[in-house]
Amino acid sequence: MRKRIQQCHDTERGFTLLELIIVIAIVGILATIAMPALKNVPIHANEAVLKTNLHTMRDVIDQYYGDKGKYPTSLEELVEKGYLKRMPRDPSTKRTDTWVLTYEDDAQETDIGREVNVETFGPDGGEPGITDVHSGSPLTSLDGTPYSEW
Repeated sequence: MRKRIQQCHDTERGFTLLELIIVIAIVGILATIAMPALKNVPIHANEAVLKTNLHTMRDVIDQYYGDKGKYPTSLEELVEKGYLKRMPRDPSTKRTDTWVLTYEDDAQETDIGREVNVETFGPDGGEPGITDVHSGSPLTSLDGTPYSEW
């Protein structure tokens, strides 16, 4: 009986060196194929965050205009009035103060296409309001467009 137990242990040896080398080679080939695809994943994530932040801020600016009848004079005003919980961060610059703002023009067009010079902005006068926001990043996206044009 003792020989029979010893024979069972002799046949259960494990993997050969050749089998281990083949498995390591296959894993290496798969990793080489996957690496280029995974290289751009963080950039895609940052671009998605930037698109979401820009969409949110533009939507909030429009909501502010709908509620107040004028555009906000600063992004901080949107936070103060509760339209934004906090200032969104530009994922390209990693900062909240690099947003490029577009303000109302000195001349506004009427509904029939004529320009009317406006001395003051908004129904109660004051500073021009923010109508649009863009990224302040000098970088370009994976599709070749500058982030500042988004």
